[in-house]
Amino acid sequence: MFSKGQQLFGLFFVIVFAIILVWSYRKDLKVHKKYYKNVWIILISILSIFFIFRAITYYIHD
Repeated sequence: MFSKGQQLFGLFFVIVFAIILVWSYRKDLKVHKKYYKNVWIILISILSIFFIFRAITYYIHD
């Protein structure tokens, strides 16, 4: 399906992309700790609202 050159390019691309992604995240780690300190509270709130609406629609339509 894919030629050997395409497979090598895909493998090379994934490896380089992962390295750049990790390097970029490590470089900005101090900024992430400063600005995204309590992001887990927002995540829990959004998930709670989602599950509450799911429960309401389940009981309404059941």
